[in-house]
Amino acid sequence: MLKIYDIIVILLYLVSTLAIGLMVRKKAQQSKDDYLLGGKSIPWYLLGLSNASGMFDISGTIWLVTLMFVYGIKSAWIPWLWPVFNQIFLMVYLSKWLRRSNVTTGAEWIGTRFGFGKGAKLSHIIVVIFALVVCLAYLAYGFIGLGKFVEIFIPWEAVSPYIPFTVSANHVPHFYGIIFTLFAVFYSLLGGMSGIVWADVIQFTIMTISALVIGYLGFQAVGANSLNIPDGWMSPFWDWKLDLDWSKIIPEVNQKIKEDGFSLFSIFFMMMVLKGILVSVAGPAPTYDMQKILSTKSPAEASKMSGFVSVILMPIRYLMIAGFAALALIYYEKLDLVTQTGQVDFELILPAAIKQFVPVGLLGLLLAGLLAAFMSTFAGTLNAAQAYLVNDIYLKYNKDVPHSKVNLMNYVSGVSVVTISIILGLYVENVNSILQWLVSSLYGSYVVANILKWHWWRFNGEGFFWGMVTGIACAMVVPEIFPDVLDLYLFPIILVISGIGCVVGTYSAPPTDEKVLKSFYTTVNPWGFWKPIEEKVKLENPEFKSNSNFKVDMFNVVIGVVAQTALVLIPMYIIFRQTTPLYILIPVLIVCSVLLKKLWWNKFEH
Repeated sequence: MLKIYDIIVILLYLVSTLAIGLMVRKKAQQSKDDYLLGGKSIPWYLLGLSNASGMFDISGTIWLVTLMFVYGIKSAWIPWLWPVFNQIFLMVYLSKWLRRSNVTTGAEWIGTRFGFGKGAKLSHIIVVIFALVVCLAYLAYGFIGLGKFVEIFIPWEAVSPYIPFTVSANHVPHFYGIIFTLFAVFYSLLGGMSGIVWADVIQFTIMTISALVIGYLGFQAVGANSLNIPDGWMSPFWDWKLDLDWSKIIPEVNQKIKEDGFSLFSIFFMMMVLKGILVSVAGPAPTYDMQKILSTKSPAEASKMSGFVSVILMPIRYLMIAGFAALALIYYEKLDLVTQTGQVDFELILPAAIKQFVPVGLLGLLLAGLLAAFMSTFAGTLNAAQAYLVNDIYLKYNKDVPHSKVNLMNYVSGVSVVTISIILGLYVENVNSILQWLVSSLYGSYVVANILKWHWWRFNGEGFFWGMVTGIACAMVVPEIFPDVLDLYLFPIILVISGIGCVVGTYSAPPTDEKVLKSFYTTVNPWGFWKPIEEKVKLENPEFKSNSNFKVDMFNVVIGVVAQTALVLIPMYIIFRQTTPLYILIPVLIVCSVLLKKLWWNKFEH
């Protein structure tokens, strides 16, 4: 149960978010770009901090703490499933390419690449649908996840006497979810992107303080107690099999590893890297990450913003994760992880550890930070959904609309999206399975089409549309055919079928208009298979310099991924007082930083 100090801290945070919405409201109402993209005037480091804040979510943190408890240092690799290193591809070149297009949304980008013919219109429609489905699913999932988390710390018995209506036990999480969702809706609807960014600054500050304290508590606990962990837990390396044997320590953990499907870790790792690289090369999905890139002042700042995400997020987040994992390992007997069915649920480690170990006052701060993490993700996703509804549907079919009406549509679209997501949260029983399908299967459906749009001149709107449609259809059908197979292992099937759809669709129609291709190529200047267009551009403009940075970009990506991984491993080893790995990792990080400074940062026009 929360103490009065904790409640005061949470209330202060919630009031501050309302104040931010009111403070930036005037600027947000000046234009469509001011509302959806912050007027493209927000400094890159604030957008990077905001983007990192949006990734510091409750559900992800619960999952990562559980992974570290079970798999130890090897858990550093598992987030490559998302893939976490897509931020490095964005940092090195993709954010720069995307920002050069100077559009408002990913769907609007379609016009710059495919023009405005039949194929482009079909592509525009499929991108809008894909973006809205993803946004609604994430909003519904986060909404329920937040409610379940809050219910642990604010029992319904303590609240119900003050509520003038009855709420069934099954819908208590939904009630809490709606209450806190309304605060996120307030500042994101009133303040647009600027309101979201400034609220995220407060959120990340809170999370940084909390992470440092949790990390310190875990560090102290490791120093004062002995760890009871299986052989290999402290090593980032593995053989063909995972070979972590918990049978003599906590037998239930072996069952957890079996259920996760990670035992054959080498196969899992290879598939994960394959999928991760392809998803990264495809560029950002049409969610809040893409909107933050499009909100930057320039292509150079877009790259810096994406790079800053890893620098600021990884060390802070993993101090907290390793701190909680250390406390859970040392004081496991004090944690209540048994559910009402009598089963051990290791995903309860984070909330159980918070209740058990976080002191009064800091508990309120930590809960405020985790609430803010939800609100940050929610607000960013809401902003992305609004951008697609207003920019790519309403304004596309309603020209010369007065500014006051655009503002009204921003509010109407925001309220509509939130209402639908809440309804989904109330009536869809297994939102988590939908989320897993989205991340593992549906994301796989857009990979081939989105790789080809950057790198192959002949690829057209029809190819994009049919590649996306076949991929999405495959993502719906294949998991049903193989219900017992890990979604990651179905990725190649979805990839091949989507690729066939892309190629057949491309050759079913003529190439994109030459003027559109030349405009895109000279503006974005990607590397890839653009030789016919490059030759025509150089005939008109002999001074044009084509992009020859492929090898340098790929080298920088490798160096960036190594640096990012070091930023994950270093806080883990600090908390667990392992000095030898630190003597290796810190010099590696320094060398990577020097190389990136020379080969990446110094190439910008500052």
